[in-house]
Amino acid sequence: MLAARELDVESLPPQAQTWVNRRLKYTHGYGVCASPVNEIGSDGLPTFVLRDIPPRGPEGLELERPEIYFGELTRDWVIVNTKTEEFDYPIGDTNKSTRYAADSGVRIAHLLRRAMLASKFSDIRILLSSDITSNSRVLFDREIGSRVRKIAPFLTYDSDPYVVIADGRLVWIMDGLTTSDAFPFAEKYVGGINYIRNSVKATVDAYTGQTDFYIIDSGDPVAATYSKIFPGLFKTAEEMPQSIREHVRYPEDLFMIQAKMYGMYHMRDPEVFYNKEDLWALPNELYGGAEREVSPYYVRLALPGESDMSFVLFVPFTPSRKNNMVAWLAVNSDMDDFGRMVAYKFGKQRVVFGPMQIEAQIDQDAEISKMLSLWNQSGSTVIRGNLLVYPIGGGLLYVEPLFLAAHASQLPQLKRVVLCDGTKVAIGHDLWSALSGMLSEDDAGEIKGIVPDEDGSADARSVAQEALDLYGQARERLREGDLAGYDSIQREIEELLRSAVAEE
Repeated sequence: MLAARELDVESLPPQAQTWVNRRLKYTHGYGVCASPVNEIGSDGLPTFVLRDIPPRGPEGLELERPEIYFGELTRDWVIVNTKTEEFDYPIGDTNKSTRYAADSGVRIAHLLRRAMLASKFSDIRILLSSDITSNSRVLFDREIGSRVRKIAPFLTYDSDPYVVIADGRLVWIMDGLTTSDAFPFAEKYVGGINYIRNSVKATVDAYTGQTDFYIIDSGDPVAATYSKIFPGLFKTAEEMPQSIREHVRYPEDLFMIQAKMYGMYHMRDPEVFYNKEDLWALPNELYGGAEREVSPYYVRLALPGESDMSFVLFVPFTPSRKNNMVAWLAVNSDMDDFGRMVAYKFGKQRVVFGPMQIEAQIDQDAEISKMLSLWNQSGSTVIRGNLLVYPIGGGLLYVEPLFLAAHASQLPQLKRVVLCDGTKVAIGHDLWSALSGMLSEDDAGEIKGIVPDEDGSADARSVAQEALDLYGQARERLREGDLAGYDSIQREIEELLRSAVAEE
């Protein structure tokens, strides 16, 4: 997981809110933090593999240009290459300065252009400032959402752009969707659209602002038409650098629309469809302290009938106005199988618990209930994280993190991880300790979730211990900066746990 450090000039002290500071000096953010999504520190805070200013990290995460001049929250126009040095980052009691090295923006070459820019931004100081030279440049439209919309306003964009590291540079990726409200004989969704495809990926360089549009769905006639109307605007999928292709993912907004439509159109029988007898809905969960609709989430799992792990976007289904789970839907985000959807429907003779039923099981656990009550009374707030439904083997594993935030700091710390297999609830300080409890023997001596060997020698504790040993090796690789070794061991752990769960 990456988080960009953008600069919030509104947080400057009131006495520092000068024109020179806002327009000439504090011009950019700096670097990113990177943390594995399946790692946590002993203090319950993220484990950073890329940290500090300037950024320090292992091989493969080096940043040649950590400065962020274009971002999600970077909205103000600024002037670079002036007589005022730009603030880069603090070093001890002093600050490191920098100068913008790209040729982006509009160069202020002469007095007439100064006057035009002063008029555009309604700021006479552009015309009067002695800090501005003929080599100075104005950078504007720096918020990536407004930037891509000005270039290609005919596309609809996903609401969650994300930053990646590509060839030592920070690059923003946004999903561009082609839409229409005139597709024949098609059901309209909220907003009136009845046609939508994820045909375009837009990228914005965080340093230069260079914006590119790639058509990844060559079979989309709408995208093909736009490409002919605006020749030179779009590039082909083959032209996308491999360093960016590796980070492409399926957009959440599109998947949410598809999931909600599939909740009705999964019905094949005309009479059942007409009477809406088998409507599906997205379930609710407890998040924070409130009940809300489950949002799709990204996971790595082996899809039914496949042995290899895939990076997918996933969401469960329940019957409309009911809490039991009836199906799940996943879409592949791996570029070589991008966009392929898999729906898994449970048999009607089988009762599968949905998220809210699992939440109730967690609340009914005496140990967990006592712990939550105690934490909420000690000047802190318990934050219940997303309840993740994870298909594994022939069953489901439910995972919910519990965070604790003090009223004074509001900095959440991971305190416990809760696991449930539908019958048993286990809790631990992290996933692995909770898993160890989940794989323990019950009162009857049977081992839950494990397929015994023919001679009955399957040992859940040894499986858990092997997973814990591998986990320790993975953490050691991470500390050494060996990301390839870390990823390899994580795959071993996944395969071990997947093979340890009973197939139905």
